[in-house]
Amino acid sequence: MDTITVALAQITPVWFDREKTLAKVADSISEAAASGADLVAFGEALVPGYPFWIEYSKETAFNSPFHKAFHAEYVKQAVVIERGDLDGICRLAAEKKIAVYLGIIERPGDRGESVYASLVYISKAGEIGSVHRKLMPTYDERMTWAVGDGNDWLHASIGRVHALCRELCWENWMPLARTALYAQGEDLHVAVWPGSKRNTNDITRFMALEGRSFVASVSALMRRSDLPSHLPGIERVIENAPEFLANGGSCIAGPDGNWIIEPFCDEEKLLVATLDHTRVRGERQNFDATGHYSRPDVLELRVNRARQRVANFED
Repeated sequence: MDTITVALAQITPVWFDREKTLAKVADSISEAAASGADLVAFGEALVPGYPFWIEYSKETAFNSPFHKAFHAEYVKQAVVIERGDLDGICRLAAEKKIAVYLGIIERPGDRGESVYASLVYISKAGEIGSVHRKLMPTYDERMTWAVGDGNDWLHASIGRVHALCRELCWENWMPLARTALYAQGEDLHVAVWPGSKRNTNDITRFMALEGRSFVASVSALMRRSDLPSHLPGIERVIENAPEFLANGGSCIAGPDGNWIIEPFCDEEKLLVATLDHTRVRGERQNFDATGHYSRPDVLELRVNRARQRVANFED
């Protein structure tokens, strides 16, 4: 079992609508399964969408009624896993026998009304195997997302085929974060992004070369025409937004750093490729970042994988 077929679902969310976006996710899962994929991955914060209003409103005032209104609706549309918001997706994954990586805005029941950019792994059995919360929101994301932790920051497996590790957006540019994943034996790195070739074009190939692994970068799309008209103050966002707020750029690089699928832009599409693990073993003959080319006697990394909690109750 040295091969795995991977699908990248580059789709546009129904912005600020959890249920309609999940319906699009379900359609893509079914399409990926029909194509023979073992795994399908979706972009960062896809459900219910990336917080583009922050950048394109040009509004930064503290205690802004504009931001409060958008944030309140964003939190309302976020995914509450404990409530069963992903139960339908889990059932579909089990029915289609396909694993899923899904980028969501998560509102956990034990952290008030705060939300996290999380990446959920759902196994072929339809079980949620991990929920990784983005370690550090980037720039304006910090106005709406909370800071994540190292819990569930580990590999998952599809049968006996591969170790699968994943990071969200600019986490992929954190050298120590990448090292922690390499140390867990990743052979396929799933990198999820809100969208745009400017992010995926260089880092995808670099990570593949550094880790001597397959790297699949999956992004979403968002056009100015996709912004919903019903949100209060949306005209301010529309006025400043370009034609493409996110143009995709989903792609796959091989462990030699060469393209298997070059960055694809401007359209919704399911990109599919079959990857052969033999190539990973071959490329690591001369370089293995946390194997024979490492020096743990000189350089050592420590990782805290505890879930952050405000209160721990003892009965």
